Amino acid sequence: MAKAAKGGRAAATWRAYREVSQPGSPGVGSRIKAMPRMLRAALRGDYHGLTRGKVAMFGAALAYIISPIDVVPELLLGIGVVDDFGVFLWLTTALLGESGRYVEWERQDPPPPHANRPG
Repeated sequence: MAKAAKGGRAAATWRAYREVSQPGSPGVGSRIKAMPRMLRAALRGDYHGLTRGKVAMFGAALAYIISPIDVVPELLLGIGVVDDFGVFLWLTTALLGESGRYVEWERQDPPPPHANRPG
């Protein structure tokens, strides 16, 4: 089971790398810069490509990574930070993919005027 999960994460990471390196595809820098805009647009309801459920999953993954609570299972199971790294890899891959789709959406459908307001 763990071997299959590792293979799945590796395949997803490879797909994300190939997507980012495609000619004409948004680069890593523009994807990272777009993440705050993407989250604001999704929460405001302007961008429908990212559901509130996905935003919640991203938040839960981030909380899992930075949470000291999972130290106890790591000490008992002896797997160290492997689980944190797996979640980090998923989160990074998912955010890069979603933000790339968002940048493409922005290119095709400019955000509404209120999206440029600060805050």
